[in-house]
Amino acid sequence: MELQKLTNGHHQDFQHLEEGESPEQEEFLPHKSDGGKPPQFTDFEGKTSFGMSVFNLSNAIMGSGILGLSYAMSNTGIILFLILLTCIAVLSSYSVHLLLRSAGVVGIRAYEQLGKRAFGHPGKILAALVITMHNIGAMSSYLFIVKYELPLVIQAFLGLQHSSGEWFLNGNYLIIIVSILIILPLALMRQLGYLGYTSGFSLTCMVFFLISVIYKKFNIPCPFDGFTNHTAENISIDGECEAKYFTINQQTAYTVPILAFAFVCHPEVLPIYTELRNPTKRRMQAIANVSILGMFVMYLLTAIFGYLTFYLNTEAELLHTYSKVDPLDTLILCVRVAVLVAVTLTVPVVLFPIRRALLQLLFPDKPFHWVRHISIALCLLFVVNLLVICVPNIRDIFGIIGATSAPSLIFILPGLFYIRIVSSEPMNSRPKIQAACFTALGFIFMSMSMTFITLDWVYGENRSGGGH
Repeated sequence: MELQKLTNGHHQDFQHLEEGESPEQEEFLPHKSDGGKPPQFTDFEGKTSFGMSVFNLSNAIMGSGILGLSYAMSNTGIILFLILLTCIAVLSSYSVHLLLRSAGVVGIRAYEQLGKRAFGHPGKILAALVITMHNIGAMSSYLFIVKYELPLVIQAFLGLQHSSGEWFLNGNYLIIIVSILIILPLALMRQLGYLGYTSGFSLTCMVFFLISVIYKKFNIPCPFDGFTNHTAENISIDGECEAKYFTINQQTAYTVPILAFAFVCHPEVLPIYTELRNPTKRRMQAIANVSILGMFVMYLLTAIFGYLTFYLNTEAELLHTYSKVDPLDTLILCVRVAVLVAVTLTVPVVLFPIRRALLQLLFPDKPFHWVRHISIALCLLFVVNLLVICVPNIRDIFGIIGATSAPSLIFILPGLFYIRIVSSEPMNSRPKIQAACFTALGFIFMSMSMTFITLDWVYGENRSGGGH
């Protein structure tokens, strides 16, 4: 779950060995190689297999955004959602293609260093700030899950159907306690160490989550009368249990940002590329395509079965919706506990690259110092906790980050990097024109998403959105 960001700290430049071969000769969709290519980088010998690289990149793609996909489908309809999901997946794969071509020219393994090569120090600062913003959004989304799921878990263990109003059932208090007792000590480690193993556990939790969502589709009737009085007020809505194929409403503006947020993995592509055994652009593109396809299938199944379970009652955070049916459900309780452990352990892992980026920007030539190390961790956790306490809905986190940092990482920066770094192609060539159109699409997507989201904030009638 966004865990490979820990590798963003490798900011060394490399010598490119593929002399005599233009990166423009590599195709977007991989095909069979003659197997005779030398390694891309000379100072680091990658040892990661193709399969493990697919696992690592899939893990980087997989994040908390999967919990919002059913809500996105409920506000677009099945067909429109499928079209949008397919477009975002294909564009994400093309974006990886642009990054690999740009990195192939100059032999760089870090996203920020591509920014420096393309636009100098301001480009490095811009790339680092965008990645920092995205990671803060990811941390916030994880703590949002803790805020709303942990009280329900405690409530279920105590056998309570409804919250009794005790302080230990208040999500705002609980995220502060979790941040101080669990996240902060892990974030103060000088190196990640065994935290890297949480990536496999996180992906396993999400597979367990998907299986549970599919099972519950055939276990929960619609409408939901007969379970609790909590949803009884909603059962009279016309067409409540009827699937929509095309839907446009106020909340549709959040759909594309949520999808974009769910597919961001681009800062991790180059570090994974560097650690790949026998690294070539075709091989890494194949890894990206397989990973994105796998996540596409997982996202689609989660969205469809979650939506076909709750239809109009689907909330912005899918797990929270199940508590409206049966707060004491054992299977969902197990899923909640697994997801809570996974996202809690993920927060310090995502915090590490943010701190590293800030240290490089603010103290580029300073040696390690515990005061700076601890102070930045405290400040970041304070900011993220403040965001989670003040922002009313996880949908707003998905929406804002998905409408700003996500299009920057997927569309805008890769296109600009390609245009600036790949000098062997003239600006009127087809690859450069495609990259320019790709970048323009990112700006259009960002502008439209932010406009619609702002209009929803100003004029929206349903600010509860996800029922939180």
